[in-house]
Amino acid sequence: MFIKRNESGQVVQVSRDATDECKEFVPPCSPELQAFVSDDEDLESVALSKSDLAFVRVLEDVINVLMDKGVISFTDLPEPAQQKLMERQSLRARRNSVGLMSDSDDGII
Repeated sequence: MFIKRNESGQVVQVSRDATDECKEFVPPCSPELQAFVSDDEDLESVALSKSDLAFVRVLEDVINVLMDKGVISFTDLPEPAQQKLMERQSLRARRNSVGLMSDSDDGII
């Protein structure tokens, strides 16, 4: 890999081939090259993960709407999908619970 450094010596650009800008060769396993590449990948990875989490909620809502309208039934879903939906519903119920009463309580707070 070929890199370009700024005035402080930090890697600011990378190229697979030598260019007018990127003239200095560094091996792909170079720690500073890995750090430079991972910063960009980390930002993209975080953005993608956030998007995935939001999209999972959309899919869950769509599945619930389809079941409510009778278009599909819960048992139409593959077993792994059923398990994941039940896990998410359970987690959401626990997260949304105020926790004032447990199953063993007899209604007295």
